[in-house]
Amino acid sequence: MDSHTIMNELVLPNDTNTLNNLMGGRLLHWMDIVAAIAAQKHSGKTVVTASVDSVSFGKCIRLGDVVTLEAKVSRAFNTSMEIHIVVHAENIPSGEKFKSNEAYYTFVALDRNGSPLIVPQLQPENDDEQKRFEGALRRRQLRLILAGKMKPDDATELKALFITE
Repeated sequence: MDSHTIMNELVLPNDTNTLNNLMGGRLLHWMDIVAAIAAQKHSGKTVVTASVDSVSFGKCIRLGDVVTLEAKVSRAFNTSMEIHIVVHAENIPSGEKFKSNEAYYTFVALDRNGSPLIVPQLQPENDDEQKRFEGALRRRQLRLILAGKMKPDDATELKALFITE
C-alpha cells in the first residue's frame, strides 16, 4: 500500500509569531498530521504518535508562504512505523522555493481498546528508500535507548557503526 502523503498549508497570520515567521509548534502540528495520515494509509489502522526525533528548523517560513509537507513510511516494525517527513516552503509571488526541514516520527497502530496491532511490513522500492529503511533500525535502537527501553549493549546495529573487527 502506498503511504506517500502530501499536504499543503498556507501560512496565515494566526500561524505566525511576532516576526511574521511560522511558529515551530504549528509546523510540528502539521508534520504530525501528515505523518499520521501516511501511517494510517500504510497500516489501515488507527495510529498514535509514539515519538518525534529531534527536529531542527532551517530557513524561516514566512507569512503567506505555502508549506508542502511530504510523508512516507520508511520502515514498519511489529506494531510501529517510522515516518520520514520533508518540509518545503514556497513564496509564490517571488517564486522562491526551499527545503525547511525534515524529521522522523514514529507511530503505533492500535485497536479500539488501545492495544497495539501488527502492521504490514514494507519493501523499499529504490535506493533512497533502501537507505532510509536500513537506517531506521539504528534510529529505532537510539530512540529505545534514550527512552530507557533498551540497554546500549543490546543495540547491535548502533554498535556496528563504531566497532570494527
